[in-house]
Amino acid sequence: MRSFLTMLGIIIGVASVIILVSLVNAYMSYMTESFAGMGTNQITVSLTNLSSRSVSDEDMYGFYEEHTDDFNGLSPMVSVSGIVKHGSDSMSRTSIMGVSEEYLSIKGWELEYGRGIQYADLEARQKVCVIGAWVADELYGSAQKAYGETIKVNGNAFTIVGVVEQQDSDMDDGGSDDFLWMPYTRAVKMARNASIGSYVFSITDLDRASEDTDQIESFLYEVFRDEDLYSVTAMSEMLDELNSMIAMVSAGLGGIAGISLLVAGVGVMNIMLVSVTERTREIGIRKALGARRGVIMQQFVIEAAVTSSLGGIIGIFLGSVATSAVGAAAGLDAVPTFSAVAVSFGVSVGIGLLFGYMPASRAARLNPIDALRSD
Repeated sequence: MRSFLTMLGIIIGVASVIILVSLVNAYMSYMTESFAGMGTNQITVSLTNLSSRSVSDEDMYGFYEEHTDDFNGLSPMVSVSGIVKHGSDSMSRTSIMGVSEEYLSIKGWELEYGRGIQYADLEARQKVCVIGAWVADELYGSAQKAYGETIKVNGNAFTIVGVVEQQDSDMDDGGSDDFLWMPYTRAVKMARNASIGSYVFSITDLDRASEDTDQIESFLYEVFRDEDLYSVTAMSEMLDELNSMIAMVSAGLGGIAGISLLVAGVGVMNIMLVSVTERTREIGIRKALGARRGVIMQQFVIEAAVTSSLGGIIGIFLGSVATSAVGAAAGLDAVPTFSAVAVSFGVSVGIGLLFGYMPASRAARLNPIDALRSD
C-alpha cells in the first residue's frame, strides 16, 4: 500500500502529461483541417480604392499574368447582400458572391451536377449561377432537380447551371454548402460597386507563400503608397502562426502537468528514506558479510527506479484510456502521441533514479557496526 501511494503521484503526473499534450495535438490537427478547408494555398487581398489611387480588376489580372509561375488562379470577389428565393421558399442567410471562372478550382471543390461559371458568362454578364448542395436540397430537393431551374436573387432571375458537391458532412445549418456564386461582372452591377475591393489568389508552391505575399504587397504599394489602404493575407502563414501558438500552449500545459511528476519524485525520495531507516539492520548484515558500497547503493536505486517505472506504466495506460474518452466527449480525434508517452515515461524513470540516489547514498555510507546495533 505504501509503495502504491508513492507511485500514485507518478501515475497522476504521467497520465496528466499524456492527456493534456494529446488533447492539444488533437485540437491542433482539427484547426489545421479547418484551415485546409478554407484553403491554405490561397492569398486573400482586400483593398480600398480611392478616386486618385485605385486598382481595377484589369490591373490585378495584368499582375497575375506577369507572375503565372507563382500563381495558378485569380478571382475577384464581390459580395452581394440579398435574399435567395424560389417560389414561396426563401433563404436570407445564403452567402451570395460574384466570382470568376477560376474560383471553383481555387477552392478545390468539385461539381455534383452541371458546369461552373465560364469566361463567356463574365463577358456577357450572364444571369447564371452555381449553388451549394444545401441550397439545392432546401429549395429543389436535389442537385439534379435544381439544374436548369430559375432562382431569384433580390428579384433578379438567375439560371442554375451547376451545383457543387456537398462539403460538410452535417448540413443541418448549411455551413459551407449554403452559397450562391454568380459572374463577378454581374455582381458588380447588382451591388452597384464602382470598383472591386477583394481578390483571392491561388499559389503554386506553399513554401513560397511569404515571397508571393511580398510580391503582391509590392505591387499594391506602388499604386497606393499607403499600407493602410490594403491588406494581403496568406492562409498558410496564418496556419503557421496558429500552430506556433498552440505548440507554445502545449508546452506550457505539459510543463504544468510535469510539476506533479516533480512532486511525485519528492514522494519517492521520502519513502526510500523511510525504507533505509527501517532496513538499517539488514544493510548492516549485508555489509558485514562483504557487500560493497556500490552494491548497497545499486539495490536502493533499482527499487526507486522500479517503483517509478511501474507508476509510469500504469500512468500511460490510464492516460491513454482517459485521452480517448475525453477526446470523444469533446468531439476530437484524440490519440496518445508517441512523444508524450516517451517523454512522460522517461521523466518518471529519471525521477526515480534522481530522487532515489540520495537515500541509496545514505544507505551505502552506513557503518556496519552502527547498522547492526540498530533496532
